[in-house]
Amino acid sequence: MKLIGKLILGIVAGILIGMLDIDVLNKVLVTVKGIFGQIINYMIPLIIFFFIASGITSLGKGSGRLVGMTVGVAYTSTILAGLMALTVSYTLMPMIAAHGKVPGEPPEIAPFFSFEFDPLMGVLTALITAFAFGIIAHKVEAFTMIKLIDEGQRIVEVLIEKLIIPFLPFYIATIFAEMTAQGTVVSILKVFGIVLIIAIIMHWVWLTVLYITAGVLNKKSPISLLKTMLPSYFTALGTMSSAATIPVTLKQAKKNGVTPPVADFSVPLLATIHLSGSTITLVSCSVAAMIVLPSLSLVSIPTMIGFIFMLGVIMIAAPGVPGGSVMAASGILGSILGFNEAAIGLMIALYMAQDSFGTATNVTGDGAISAIVDRLGKKYID
Repeated sequence: MKLIGKLILGIVAGILIGMLDIDVLNKVLVTVKGIFGQIINYMIPLIIFFFIASGITSLGKGSGRLVGMTVGVAYTSTILAGLMALTVSYTLMPMIAAHGKVPGEPPEIAPFFSFEFDPLMGVLTALITAFAFGIIAHKVEAFTMIKLIDEGQRIVEVLIEKLIIPFLPFYIATIFAEMTAQGTVVSILKVFGIVLIIAIIMHWVWLTVLYITAGVLNKKSPISLLKTMLPSYFTALGTMSSAATIPVTLKQAKKNGVTPPVADFSVPLLATIHLSGSTITLVSCSVAAMIVLPSLSLVSIPTMIGFIFMLGVIMIAAPGVPGGSVMAASGILGSILGFNEAAIGLMIALYMAQDSFGTATNVTGDGAISAIVDRLGKKYID
């Protein structure tokens, strides 16, 4: 069964278990949720450090100016997509969530025991250390350190693929069982079902903006360019992985006329750094969560803008696996927006429910950005 099917099964199973309202069973599930939540908290700084540092050390594989241009266009796309989502969310979410806000704090279900352990470093420490080690190691050609960083990245990626991802359906089941037992699941799902539909609409709006830009610059039909990239979109819907979709994206970008050397370095790089679809979803869901959940309050617009700019950087650490973006973003959801463990768990569950659409938007947008960079960087190609 594909991961999305397992996740849906986990949500349904969690709701059914929560409806039983068996005190001992609820305590067991909350205990398991707490332990797995600690594991995720431990992994977040490792994901941020190794993936960002590895990404920085690999930026020299190509023309420096073209790489810099690609990074700049990708980051701009991610930030503008986030700001669009912020504008829509602050306009619509209060109305959408008006009747879905959970009234007061739900009754707490205490675990049998708590198993707490600290991560090796904080989120911002991991981010700063990743930039310091990555930039300096690349500059002084510290190949031993670069190899250590790359191997550390592979180790963390294996841990995600073999430990975190397989257990996610069970983790999501514990979250929804707890919400059901507390009597909050119906109002939350009612709101977030609408939120996710709005997020998917914004995905397509942003793809339209990107392909109109690419079409105008290259004097080609935006519809034709987008149509060529549809195999990449549907591949990502099935795999839920930017990394797994790279071969298809690369092939379709070249069909759109992107110069092969530009496509060869830009598509793999963009699969790591261009996350406009993921940003739209994370911003939309986080705003809705702050309105609906009684443990949170809606932050100011400047704070949210700061969150989006940090999100554009922090998600460079997103592994190219299902749920990688929300894993990387979990740290700043807590540190900037004040999300507690339960709220972060809910965000993971909701994000994973639509991850295939966010990933499809990311990789399809990569085709447009490759075409934009190809046109803007013509003088650097030869």
